[in-house]
Amino acid sequence: MSPTSPPAAVAAPGLPEHQRAWLETRTSRAADWPVRELLHAKGTTTVSVVLPARNEAATVGAVVRMARRHPLVDELVVVDSGSTDSTGEVAEAAGARVVRQEDVLDHLPTMTGKGEALWKGLYATEGDVVAFLDADLVGCPPEFVTGLIGPLLTTPEVQFVKGFYHRPLVRPGRRTENDGGGRVTELVARPLLNLYWPELAGFVQPLAGEYAGRRDALESVPFVCHYGVEIALLIDLAERHGLSAMAQVDLGRRRHRHQDTAALGRMATQIMLTAFGKLEREGRAPTPTALPARLAQFRAGHGTREVVVTEVDVPERPSLAEVRAELATAVPARRP
Repeated sequence: MSPTSPPAAVAAPGLPEHQRAWLETRTSRAADWPVRELLHAKGTTTVSVVLPARNEAATVGAVVRMARRHPLVDELVVVDSGSTDSTGEVAEAAGARVVRQEDVLDHLPTMTGKGEALWKGLYATEGDVVAFLDADLVGCPPEFVTGLIGPLLTTPEVQFVKGFYHRPLVRPGRRTENDGGGRVTELVARPLLNLYWPELAGFVQPLAGEYAGRRDALESVPFVCHYGVEIALLIDLAERHGLSAMAQVDLGRRRHRHQDTAALGRMATQIMLTAFGKLEREGRAPTPTALPARLAQFRAGHGTREVVVTEVDVPERPSLAEVRAELATAVPARRP
């Protein structure tokens, strides 16, 4: 993939030959992409970094400072997704341009969720290559940016790069599982991909929040507004550009704030609905219930269990290419 042809960071003797070939040619490590080489390869290509952030005042400043100082980054935007803490102020003080999610393309109906923040962050930036980083990262090293954009700056056919890493989970008693994080990946996303999109089974962490792509590729596909956005991007980009246009990079180790089990259940439902919606569009399976779906969960109380019902929906924003075409004939394009 690079001039030095880095070795694959994943061993996969049990996969079919075509999947092993993809892993060998499209998997690398962040260390395989020296900044000096990439500065030379970058030329006139511009790089934007987008951080979707909701109530991440404790961590967003450090991530912003890392990205702002990175020699390959030309533009840094934090999308404040309805924070009720000082996320926006902290990010701005650290050097980011901060936009409020509701102010971007504000003539459109209001939607919420992580995917909505990503979609609006993509619109609010101008770089040829756009990298997305989660704002809750702890100790985010510059190699995260370098690894994600390295294949895009050196390999013209690569359109999208996904990060993967060790995700430690601290259990009660301070016992740490080195790869205990990513529970929704192992219980929901990985089975779905292996069953219905086996060509994507080689992605180590399909739900990782750190990834990058060429603007044209990212703007060519829709964005699911909630936590289904990551699996949807993999499916849609592979369908549009082919698996050979996608790559993954080992970023080492990722530490962040873990969500509780009930929140993970809601996330899992969004991901399942997203996958079912994609299958239905492909004519392979119907959506199992009318939307929004109802998710009943049980919360323990004093000697009882309380039923908590959440309505789960997966609205989707169209591709930005479609939106730009409509704006060109309707209202003047606005950037916050």
